[in-house]
Amino acid sequence: MDYLIPSLLVSIVAVGMALAFLSADRKSGTSRALALALAATGLSIFLNGYLVPGAHENPAWSGWLALPETIALIAMLEWLLRVRRTMPVPEGFDTRVGDRLQRLGQFSAVVYQLFALIWPEIRAHQFLHLKSFDTMSQGGFWLFATPVLTTVLCGLGSLLLLLNRRPELAERIRLLAFSGAVPFCVAGLVLPADIGPISIVVGEMILLVGAVHYHVLQGQRGLFMSRFLSPEVARLVSHAGLQAAMQERQLTLSVVACDLRGFSRFASEVPSGRVIQVLREYYDAVGQVVAQYGGTIKDYAGDGVLVLVGAPIALPDHAARAVALSHQLRAACEALVPRWAALGPRLGLGVGVATGSVTVGVIGGSARLEYTAVGAAVNLASRLCEQAGDGEILIDRQTIQLAGAEAQERAPIRFKGFDEPVAHFGV
Repeated sequence: MDYLIPSLLVSIVAVGMALAFLSADRKSGTSRALALALAATGLSIFLNGYLVPGAHENPAWSGWLALPETIALIAMLEWLLRVRRTMPVPEGFDTRVGDRLQRLGQFSAVVYQLFALIWPEIRAHQFLHLKSFDTMSQGGFWLFATPVLTTVLCGLGSLLLLLNRRPELAERIRLLAFSGAVPFCVAGLVLPADIGPISIVVGEMILLVGAVHYHVLQGQRGLFMSRFLSPEVARLVSHAGLQAAMQERQLTLSVVACDLRGFSRFASEVPSGRVIQVLREYYDAVGQVVAQYGGTIKDYAGDGVLVLVGAPIALPDHAARAVALSHQLRAACEALVPRWAALGPRLGLGVGVATGSVTVGVIGGSARLEYTAVGAAVNLASRLCEQAGDGEILIDRQTIQLAGAEAQERAPIRFKGFDEPVAHFGV
């Protein structure tokens, strides 16, 4: 009974960590799997510490006391499998080996549970909380140790394959913490009752340190991305990973370009501090409107903003959203114009909207990555924006047709880079 209190405390810590991970991101399957693994570990520590050692004879039902640790082993591998699926796969890299290792490990955990149901006394007296290390020479110990070690080795092997993909820093820290924590947690089930809880606590702390570091880095990245990406994209990045959400592909989408009219004169006549103040208000207003309609800000360039509607997440009503977004942009900036007028020359807003097939993806080197979009629709939206007057929205024909919007047709304009004059509409 001297070791019951330490076991109880270790169990409470494990369950507390599970609740923390679950409450932090309950919608993520990855977080739910990790929370289940920790909660099952805590329950296993409690049951093995309180019920199994106190029984001189273990009835047949005591084999079910192995179920929590079986669930913990399966859930840990499921967590690792879900992490694997959020990471990009290098070209030519075969992921089947890692996936099969995961499933083999989970199968071994089920075998451990079956052995516990068949031989509950051997598990209780020869495997859990060794009275002496001489017990390790007995066949009963290895009967249960073999499937557990197989599960752990399969998980670590799959993890090494995952690290070979060279994941980003935050993910690498989390995976290394996991690999360091699991041996301590598993050893805590086998070690004598006076040191077993200590081993498990060490494993929990390694996992906690890695998880905290991971979430801090993810939080910093999420805060940065939230100013550029819509809430839908942020959720996709959280669940599927940044690279998976932004892999190169071709989409039909709508592009909205806007910039301030009179900004060059305003910037030349107004102190730079006030210019920055205006840009901040302008960017904040644009960001709120873009998020409202599920768009993604591709570029901030001085007083110009380029918005993608329909990437990285494809939207079937992208054209209608783009038209509504452009109207809301104009209204938001018109509300700010009176305030800006008190600072210097009058400012206004011009908007251009175009629809077409665009290639989107991530470009750049190891030091800097940028989400980019290449296609005629991007160029056309920018050209229409340049032609738009103060308070005017110019929209290409394809957007008008898809959105079913009403607008006045204008005389075609010949733009650089386009062979024929471009038909467009004005609002």
